Amino acid sequence: MTPSGPSTGTPYARVRDGFRAHPPAFDAVLAFGVLVSMIAASFTDPHGSPDGPTFGDHAPDVWSVLVMVLGAAALVLRRRRPFAVLCFTVAISLFELVSASRPAPIAMSVVVALFTVAARTDRPTTWRVGLATMALLTAAAMIFGPTHWYAQENLGVFAWTGMAAAAGDAVRSRRAFVDAIRERAERAERTREEEAGRRVAEERLRIARDLHDVVAHHIALVNVQAGVAAHVMDKRPDQAKEALSYVREASRSALDELRATVGLLRQSGDPEAPTEPAPGLAVLDGLLDSFRKAGLPVAVARADGEKPLPATVDLAAYRIVQEALTNVRKHAGPDAEAEVSVVRVGRTVEITVLDNGVPQTGAPEGSGGHGLLGMRERVGALGGTLTAAPRYGGGFRVQAILPVTSRTGEDT
Repeated sequence: MTPSGPSTGTPYARVRDGFRAHPPAFDAVLAFGVLVSMIAASFTDPHGSPDGPTFGDHAPDVWSVLVMVLGAAALVLRRRRPFAVLCFTVAISLFELVSASRPAPIAMSVVVALFTVAARTDRPTTWRVGLATMALLTAAAMIFGPTHWYAQENLGVFAWTGMAAAAGDAVRSRRAFVDAIRERAERAERTREEEAGRRVAEERLRIARDLHDVVAHHIALVNVQAGVAAHVMDKRPDQAKEALSYVREASRSALDELRATVGLLRQSGDPEAPTEPAPGLAVLDGLLDSFRKAGLPVAVARADGEKPLPATVDLAAYRIVQEALTNVRKHAGPDAEAEVSVVRVGRTVEITVLDNGVPQTGAPEGSGGHGLLGMRERVGALGGTLTAAPRYGGGFRVQAILPVTSRTGEDT
């Protein structure tokens, strides 16, 4: 883009920018121009000869020149005191019409003052003030003017003041229209920025839930197997070695999933992120095997059909089973058993995790921890429902109903 400013562009552009930067200077030049126009018009006699107006046959007196100077000088203050300037110019115009045999054209300053008022007020005020000014000056010209009441000069006063009010109102309307467009553009820009920020926050929350699920699941397995290894190290070293191999496998899996999740945050210039797909119900058997190796008996019943689920629903279903079984392993006691069912019913898929354990200290049903909160957020983001409550007779039940058509627009 070419820079613009007072020192660049055409001479007209430089003058325009200078006046915009210094409004009092523009008002002073405008006042001087109005004064010159009024003085020139005062030397003109529209009825000087049968052939038309004449110039120079009549000269204004000193008093008329003083009144014209006062009327023009008042225009310098038209931006700061628009109504006061209008009242002052109307007053000296009326005084000139009443007292002078050949009144000076002070109405020119009234036209500029009325335009300023119309451009800076609302439309009802513009028309009230404009009609009052037109009626007052036109009536005074008809009654006290040197010509007949129907002379064209009197109608000219009416026309010029009316056009000043209309022009000022048009300028105000255009300025309001431009301001409204600018405001809508700024609001749209703010809305885009807020939407982008909201999407970033949602993505961060999703990644945080994934990190929580991954870490909680694998650390629970590591904790259980490490406890087993410590317990049987002296008497059954072979079983301890097997438990330690499970610890190594679980920790390696945790690192791999953490690396894949954190890779989502990398920018384009960072090293290439892992390309493994996100986990889903297709690898549910591997997840259940990891819990069985950790000592939690898990039965599974699936009737989810052959048609794949949308990616977001598939990932949410996997994470819900993972988090629910992690909670069972952590809180339901050493003798707990779990049942997992995944059933597709119409346009929904139901995931249910049951256990028969006895709640221990810090159980999820009494704490409302981050695991249940993360599951509720996942399900809520997809428009589904989650139920998590103790079972009658003991144990705990987690059930999630997810729509097959997710809010992201994915469908099967």
